[in-house]
Amino acid sequence: MIRVLFLCTGNSCRSQMAEGLLRHFGNDKFEVYSAGTNPSFVHPLAIEAMREIGIDISWHRSKSVMEFIGQNFDYVITVCDKAKESCPTFPGDVKRIHWSFEDPAEATGTKEERMKVFRKVREQIKEHILSFIKEVAMKREEENASGD
Repeated sequence: MIRVLFLCTGNSCRSQMAEGLLRHFGNDKFEVYSAGTNPSFVHPLAIEAMREIGIDISWHRSKSVMEFIGQNFDYVITVCDKAKESCPTFPGDVKRIHWSFEDPAEATGTKEERMKVFRKVREQIKEHILSFIKEVAMKREEENASGD
């Protein structure tokens, strides 16, 4: 299985949605985690936005990146600029990827206006996840074809 850690600051929205999306679309080929450099809580609107597309992240909890220090990952993907700047080093041949998404937790206005931002970010993350899955599958096929 391919081990992936999504990392952001609060581990409340973007990294939680990314974890849920990769777990959902990854067809059991990925072992997926998320964490934050300054963890807080899983945002209720992130849970609601994911529920709208049939993915339940209500059981997720906000975790510190410190829980994962020393573990091997194939990919560490930062989903906010602050996490990219403060991402710790992980052992092994980890591939670091950065995707920059706006923080939906900072959205203001009515609940519906804030949900629009959560939905927009969810869809952006979903697009990245689907592309990531395709890229990883192609790399695995190439490695298998070359005998690695």
